[in-house]
Amino acid sequence: MKKFLAIVFVGLSPVIASAQALTTYTYNPSSGVNGLFLLIMSWTKIAVPILVALAVVFFLYSVFSFFVMTGEDEEKKKKAKSNMIWGIVAIFVMVSVWGLVGILQSTFNTQTNSGLQGSGAMNIL
Repeated sequence: MKKFLAIVFVGLSPVIASAQALTTYTYNPSSGVNGLFLLIMSWTKIAVPILVALAVVFFLYSVFSFFVMTGEDEEKKKKAKSNMIWGIVAIFVMVSVWGLVGILQSTFNTQTNSGLQGSGAMNIL
């Protein structure tokens, strides 16, 4: 387990190292509902790539456990195979929804950063 956590932390080190560049919108109660939506959007722009990366790590760990760690135990192979399938499904759903949101934003021309200008927020997408 310690080796697995070390691999995860080493894999996430580029994200951790560049974390200082990710500036989020700070919520001001006087900005109303629009400010709340901007806050949620800024958190989402940071959280989505991290969730996709975690799903890929989970899938790769499942593949590794299927081929290396299971040996001849059929029950462990069955569990690893099930985890691989669910990992692929999770990656597909997250990337598809992310793509659909991008298509809808470009279709309805809602890719404006008017609420984030002047706050130093970085557009990740």
